[in-house]
Amino acid sequence: MAEAKATLSNYRQSPRKVRIVADMVRGKKVEDAIITLSFVAKRSSEPLKKLLESAVANAKNLSIPLENLVVKEIAVDGGKILYRRLPMSRGRAFVMRKRTSHVNIVLAEVIPKVKKSKKTK
Repeated sequence: MAEAKATLSNYRQSPRKVRIVADMVRGKKVEDAIITLSFVAKRSSEPLKKLLESAVANAKNLSIPLENLVVKEIAVDGGKILYRRLPMSRGRAFVMRKRTSHVNIVLAEVIPKVKKSKKTK
């Protein structure tokens, strides 16, 4: 079974927010996943859609047929954290953590199963 991969590194949004959108497309066919990402009203839907299209282009270069492609894996991991300080009263500093995400996507070709017909008596 052939696979195509694509990665997105240091995407400047927290992994918790990106995982919400990634869970919507996990396990779907590629065409359905692209349509779903087109209509999701979240900021991370556009970069994930571009990443999915990049993985489809990689599959095309590997000469994998596009009809049976499925989103096998989509993993959202935490990336580098940018630490910023916000001044508070009495000389203290509040630490703001600006989180980033790493997204890995794997597309796989799934062969549709043919159902066996039952014998009639």
